[in-house]
Formats: sequence, structure tokens, C-alpha cells
Amino acid sequence: MYAVDLINRNPSLLPNKTLGFQVYNSCMGAQEELDGSLKMITGQGQSVPNFICKKMLSVSAVIGHSTSTFSILNAHVLGLYGYPQISYLSTSSILSDKTQFPSFFRTVPSDYFQSKGLAQLVLHFGWTWIGLLAVDDDYGRQGIHITMQELLRGGACVAFSKYITTNNLEHIYHVTKKIKESTAKVIISFMKDTDKVSLLDEMLRQNVTGKVFVASEAWSISNLLTVDKYFSLLSGSIGLSFHSTTIPGFGEFLNTINQNKNREHPWTKILWELTFGCNCLDKTSLTDSLDNSTFCTGNESLESILDIHDDLASLSTTYNLYNAIFVIAKSLHDMQTCQKGKGPFTNGSCANLQNFKPWQLSYYIQNSRVKLSNGRELFFDQNGDPPAIYDIVNWQVSADGSMKHVKVGSYDTTKADGNYFLLNASAVMWATGQGQVPVSVCSQSCPAGFRKVLRKDLPVCCFQCVPCPQGEISNKTDSLDCFKCPWDKWPNAQKNKCLLKNREFLSIEEPLGAALTATGVLSSLLPIFIFGIFMCYKNTPIVRANNFSLSCLLLMSMSLCFLSSLAFIGYPMPEKCLLRQVAFGTVFTLCVSCILAKTIMVVFAFMATKPGSNLRRWTRPWLSYMIIALSISLQLMLCITWISFAPPFQTDNIQSQPGIIIAECNEGSYTAFWCMLGYLGLLATISFIVAFLARRLPDSFNEAKFITFSMLVFLSVWVSYIPASLSSTGKYTVAMEVFAILSSSWAMMACMFAPKCFIVLLRPEMNSRDHLMGKIKT
Repeated sequence: MYAVDLINRNPSLLPNKTLGFQVYNSCMGAQEELDGSLKMITGQGQSVPNFICKKMLSVSAVIGHSTSTFSILNAHVLGLYGYPQISYLSTSSILSDKTQFPSFFRTVPSDYFQSKGLAQLVLHFGWTWIGLLAVDDDYGRQGIHITMQELLRGGACVAFSKYITTNNLEHIYHVTKKIKESTAKVIISFMKDTDKVSLLDEMLRQNVTGKVFVASEAWSISNLLTVDKYFSLLSGSIGLSFHSTTIPGFGEFLNTINQNKNREHPWTKILWELTFGCNCLDKTSLTDSLDNSTFCTGNESLESILDIHDDLASLSTTYNLYNAIFVIAKSLHDMQTCQKGKGPFTNGSCANLQNFKPWQLSYYIQNSRVKLSNGRELFFDQNGDPPAIYDIVNWQVSADGSMKHVKVGSYDTTKADGNYFLLNASAVMWATGQGQVPVSVCSQSCPAGFRKVLRKDLPVCCFQCVPCPQGEISNKTDSLDCFKCPWDKWPNAQKNKCLLKNREFLSIEEPLGAALTATGVLSSLLPIFIFGIFMCYKNTPIVRANNFSLSCLLLMSMSLCFLSSLAFIGYPMPEKCLLRQVAFGTVFTLCVSCILAKTIMVVFAFMATKPGSNLRRWTRPWLSYMIIALSISLQLMLCITWISFAPPFQTDNIQSQPGIIIAECNEGSYTAFWCMLGYLGLLATISFIVAFLARRLPDSFNEAKFITFSMLVFLSVWVSYIPASLSSTGKYTVAMEVFAILSSSWAMMACMFAPKCFIVLLRPEMNSRDHLMGKIKT
């Protein structure tokens, strides 16, 4: 009444036209609903299928029904004529099928959007272990079906899905038992408030607690369930309700209604009796047995019990009906203002407002856009559905001890940025009375450093948390897999991030490297010191008898041997890797070849002293230099071939020790390396054999026996190095080689020169020709 009156008094909407309305009662059932539809189409007091008995339409459009079942029945008939039908409360998603219902529209969103919204609301709070309840009808089954699809798509799981038959108490008992036993704390419920009462009563009997209900619009703002006994079950519930707002001027309109002033309207009587609980019958026509207190006085006022801001703002059904009326009016207005030649029909024609076809009004309704009082715009998509906008309501116990439906946000699918939810989290009150969101998960989230392993025969939301294996991490919660760190990184202790690996090499800054460096440097000075002694005593018999020139060359090579160890200490740069083994092999070959030349010269010297010997010419210095040159040449050829075809290079070894990058030199060709070392061993072996055979040659100071000892120690050191190097890793392999270089060099220097220095410095009386010739007995 209010909406039609508002339109008729609006000069800019349908000017010079007056709207009216007819009301049909369909409370008795489907037969009455179908009968009313046929009467509207026929235009007669009786229903005549497939006939229109009036030349002009008596009714432009139909508003209703509130129940989806009846709307479907109406839409099947009205759709055959293209008769426009707008429902303000039918939410079944079936009605979105334009092939079946071509002229059906509604100002309330389809259940499809509600089901998606409920699922996304659950996911928004991080709930992944959900129970689903619904009444066993089309509304409940479609709601659960769509919601379940959306939940699974969002990564959540359904703990149970149950349909309730409200008149079967045994069935309700078993459903309630399932709810109690389930670990799911959140339950989405698709049912009317009248259907939910029996379930809540059974939950009270079984003492079910700790559950959070997510309500569909069918009961999300129900006053039937706000009684005290359900507080423990429904406090903290959250759900979706149809978007509503205050209808401008409607509160003032209601406040003007009075039973005495509006007796001509039958609705006034019904409203009065329901609101004030009184009887509006004429007292004079009744017996005196009725209590006068049951009669309406006519002085009652809606204003005394009506809160315009709270009560009217929650009348979502009324608001949707109000919008439906304005959509029809706006469509008729668009039809009236159509300009000939610019119309939407054949050849730009327009419809005649006095005698239009039903399908023509359906066209205008489909394309209408109505500006609403709250600033939004109402229009219909290709399925006849309006933009899906819901209020998010939270059931809270207020300070006065009553249950309130508090709007805490909205779900608006018209948002272009995809942020459909607008939620004031601080306004939500949960049953615990705390601001922390309840938890409903099958398994607690796996922290970073763990991965999820599904449990057998359980949904994907039920899993175990397994630590990442060695060398792998997961840097987010609920990770399905762990992944390896980059080659130069290693997991931290928590295995949730990668840290740079420590680089290991024999550093001069660490104690081991510093000790070996100091030993090498100081040791290299000792041969120079001995060389100085030999220079000072070069004319003495013992120095001259030991081939002064060859001894000096040997001392210099020994100093270089000590210094060659320094190339193995410090960061293995490419240049160092390329030359360190070559330098080591070359200087040691020089050293060992000098000893070999000494050994051969000793043998030739004694053999040349025999009568009639022809070996005297082989005792000259050039032979020893030739031996040295030939030995070094062969080693140099081997090294040049090595660095030409498979040169050593710097590499990072990440395999030997987990978590550590070993900066080392790859020898390029280990065959060439061992050939170089083997050649060095061959020279030392020859020197050892020759010296061993010459150890008993007659002389009071036979150098061959010292060479024998020096080569024996030299070979022992390097033979021991082979298994030691193969069993060690990283910097310790390098340290083993440095130790072998230093120890073998010390062995040669000690065995070769310690006795001479002892005689030169401490026993000068032995440093004489007679003593060397054995003429003086000690």
C-alpha cells in the first residue's frame, strides 16, 4: 500500500497514470496458487487454462510467491505467456534457469550465491573441518551441494553431511549424536527456524557444547530461536541474511495507521490483532461471556512499540517487496517514455502502455536499473537475478540478557576488486566471550620446517606433520613438500629458511693454517742458514768432499720445497690451483734429483778409484748436472702436458660434508697428479736403492748411508700420505699434503746436512783430510 501510494504521488514516475494492486491468498496450497495464476491471465473470476478473456491486461505483472515451490509452479504457467513475475523471497537456484522460466525475476539473491557466500565466510575464518546440516528438501540439498563444492575448492573438508527429517525424532537423535562425536567445531546449517527447534532441543538433551553454527538466511535473523534456553547453543553463531535497509518514510506511514481510522482496509485489522494480541470484532455483536480485555480499543499505537531504526532496518523481506514494486513501476515508466522509431522492438517500435504484451514488459524489466534509497542500483543479470548482497549477522547476548542479531559486515558480489567480504572482526562476539576466532580443523597446521603427510582413509585436511629431511626446508605453514636449498645454502636448525653455507678451506687465519704457514716459512730459512755455513766453510775438507756446488743447489731446492707448502694454504684461487702442484712437483724433483746425482756420484767416485777403472771421466760435475737436468725435464714435460689438456681448477665441493662448501682445487686429471707423484717416488726409490747398495763403501764419512735414511723417510712419508689423503676431506686433505711436504723436506734436510753441520760447528777436529781419509781413528 505504501509503495503504490508513493509511486502514484510521484509526478516524475508514471505521470498521469495510477497504479493499483490485487492480492490473492495462496495459503491453502499449490492448487490455490495455480488457480490464482490462471485467473490473472484469463481475466475472469474463474480459471480457464489457455485462454485470455479480456482484450486488455487487467494485471501488468505478478509479485510473488514467497515460497520457491509455489514460485516455480507459477513461473511454469506465466512463462508460457512471457508474463513478468517478480519474487521477493524465492531463492531456489532452479529459478535461475531462463530456458524453463523466461519471464521470472526476483529481488532476492539466488541460493547459489548464498551457498558460495557461506562457504567463503567459513574459509575467511580459517575453518577447514566443517559439518553440514540441512533439512531434507530441495533447499537443503542444493545448499549442501553447492557449499560442499565451494569448500572443497577452497581446500576445506567436510567432516559430516547430514539431512534432517524434522518429524523423525529417532533420526534427529542419531544426527545429534554424530554432531557431538565429530571433532568439527563449525556447522553450516540450511534449514528454517521451525525445523531447527527439534534439533536444538535434542542437542540440549545430549549436552552438546562447543559448536559454532553458521546460519543460512532461512534462520539467521529468526526471533523464534532467541529464547533463553538456546543461548548456550546459538551464542556466537554467524551467518548471512538478506541485505536490508530502512525504507524512507515507511516508519512514519506505519505510525499513522489506526484501527479506527483505517477500518476499510482488512489488512489493518490483521496487523492490529497480531501486533497487540487483541480482537477487533464489534463488541455489541458478541455475548457478554467474552472478557472485555481481549478487545482492541482503537487507541493502541504502533509508534509506542516500533523502533524505526532497529525494527524497520531488519525487515529484509519487506525491503525486497518494496524494491519489486518500484522495478515494475520503473519498467512501465520506461515503456511510457519510449520514443517512436527508437524503441527496442521491430523497426524501432515501442509498446503501447494501454495495451502491451506481457513479454514486452518482461523485456523492460530485464533491462531496468532502479536507483535504491541506500545509493545502490538494482538490476537483473541474464538469469533474472539481482546483485547478490548479504548482511553478515552475529548472534550476541546483549547487556540486558537478550539475544540480538548484530550486523558485523556484508558480503557483496558486486565488488569489482574481488574483496567480497567487508567484516568488522572486532564487532564479532564468539561463545567463549573472547575475541579469538574459534578453531575448527581436523589437524593443526604444520609449521614451517614440516610438511604434510596425509592420513590413510581420511580427507586431505587430516594429516600428520613430518619434519623436512636433511638438506631441505619448508618456509610456509601447511607445506605439501619440502624443497632443497640452493647449492650454496643450507637449512637452519628449524629448517624454515636457507642460510649461506660456511666456506671451508685451509685458512692462514685459523690455528692449523697459521701453524703450518709459520712452520713452512721458518723451515725455509734453515736451508739458507746451512747454506751460509757452507759458504763460510767451503774450503774445509768435509764441505769440499760433499760436492759443494751440488750441496748448495740441494739446499736452495730444499728451501723452495718448504716454501712450496705455502701455495696450499689460503683460499684456492684459480691461479694458485693451476700452479701449486706443478711448483711442488718441480722443486721436489729438483731436490730428489740432486740427491740422486749425489748418490750416483758417490758410487762412481769409489768405482773410479779401483785400478784400471775407466769410470774416472764419469766423476766429473757435468754428469750430476745432466742427471738433474734430465730428471727435471721429464717432470716438466709431464706437468706441461697436464696443465695443457686437463689443468687443475678451483671448485666448490658440496658433496663431501653436508652444510659446508669446501673450496678446493680440482686436480683436473687425477691420473696426471698421481703420475707426477709417482715419478717423484720413482726418483726417490732409485736414490734409495743406489744409496742402500753403496752404504758399505769404505770411508769414514760415507754420505750414501745418510742418503739411504733420508730417502727411506721420504718414501715412508709419501706412502703414508696416500691412504691418509683418501680418508680425509676438505681442508684436512690439504693439511695432510702440507704436512707431507714439510715432514719429507725436514727428513731430507736432517739426514743429509745435520751430520755435516755437527762436524763443522761442534767437532772441527773431524773436519780434516786425514780424518776423512780414515788415517785418524776416533
